[in-house]
Amino acid sequence: MKRLNIIIIVLLAPMLGMAQERLTLEKCLELAKSNHKRIEAADFQLQSARYEKRATFAHYFPTFSITGNGLYATFQGSLGIEDGMLPVIGTDGLPTGASAYFPGINLDYRISGVYHAGVQFQQPLFMGGKITAGYKMGKLGEALASQSRRLTESEVIYETAQAYTHVVRASEICKVATSYNNLLTELKHSVGKAFDRGVKSRNDVLKVEVKLNESKLNLQRAENALRLATMNLCHYIGYPLTAQVAVDNNFETTKDEKVIADISLRPEVQLLSQKSELMRQKVNMARAEMLPQLGLFGQYGYTNGLKLNGSKLFNDWNFLIGMQLSIPIGNWSSHAKYRSAQMQYKQSQAEESEKLELMELEVTQAINNLDEAALELRLAESGCASATENLRVSSIQYRVGKESLTNYLEAQTLWLQAEQTLVDAKIYQYLRFLEYNKKSGIYCARRT
Repeated sequence: MKRLNIIIIVLLAPMLGMAQERLTLEKCLELAKSNHKRIEAADFQLQSARYEKRATFAHYFPTFSITGNGLYATFQGSLGIEDGMLPVIGTDGLPTGASAYFPGINLDYRISGVYHAGVQFQQPLFMGGKITAGYKMGKLGEALASQSRRLTESEVIYETAQAYTHVVRASEICKVATSYNNLLTELKHSVGKAFDRGVKSRNDVLKVEVKLNESKLNLQRAENALRLATMNLCHYIGYPLTAQVAVDNNFETTKDEKVIADISLRPEVQLLSQKSELMRQKVNMARAEMLPQLGLFGQYGYTNGLKLNGSKLFNDWNFLIGMQLSIPIGNWSSHAKYRSAQMQYKQSQAEESEKLELMELEVTQAINNLDEAALELRLAESGCASATENLRVSSIQYRVGKESLTNYLEAQTLWLQAEQTLVDAKIYQYLRFLEYNKKSGIYCARRT
């Protein structure tokens, strides 16, 4: 069994040693746009809205249907008028005084099987503007779905860029943790040799071991964080969560002064405007319920009907056409719905105005955050440079015996903290950069 395990490991070694796929930010964004499930769902929503628009447009045209009905009964009997002399009616509708002989009529009727089959149509002529409003609402529904899809794509790309950035951070933190661990490992080896020679105390060895154990734990945490961040990125780009990928640390970290912020580029702005227009068309739809409606209808079919004196009364193709007029009277419910739609429209206008102002505030806040992040980065770079120089001097002083081990370990810790702070400052600035571009509309224009 042990031999089999060895063979399997040997066979899998080339696969395990395969190089990681290195991904750029732009590549990840393209993969996210192609593979993310939220964008796919938004595509289906857009297609559905397009079909809804087609359905509303079809209301302009007549509807055709095939109809049929049948009746079975056992009704039968006779209707008769006796013969006799009847007065003659003149053209003026008055009796002329003359009489004429009426031979009488005997009608035997039978209802046993009556059926009708045909094609009928209905064509609206005037519906108070309901059809036009409905079609405009259908077009707005498609536009809303399109902007919603654009917003979804923008959000997915923004989140993907964030996920990519978190992978970069985790990778850089791993590098710093590895460097710190290597530094302590080397120091432990040096102190251990000095202890063997009797130059260093056992306490010095223990101090280094404590720091090294802490370093190993932090390195493990950093590696776990990198693994989770990579899996999260794989989720956004449509890769298996266990895919072996790496990222490039080559993104921008400064505000593009050449591009002017324009919040009208944001999908949210278009959505607000279209939702307000949709409310306006609902007002028109509600108004149409209070107006007269005129329609044309017709029918062409075959009818088999009554039998009179043994002969079929109806047994032929026939055509029918007519018009229908409906005038609402005292429709208080429709009037209330109309007023409600008006209030909803005014509400949407007020909300649109408020949200536009909030978006302007978001842009200002994003600019302030970006400026603060730039300052924080400069301070972190300065602090890291000082900590690096302090570590270099402390290392030299420790080797020549002018610096205690405790001070040297403290210098290493300060260097570690400064390096981590610098990584966080870089990442924080880029995240604020993404935020600025998204809030200002620049990001939407570039990425969608």
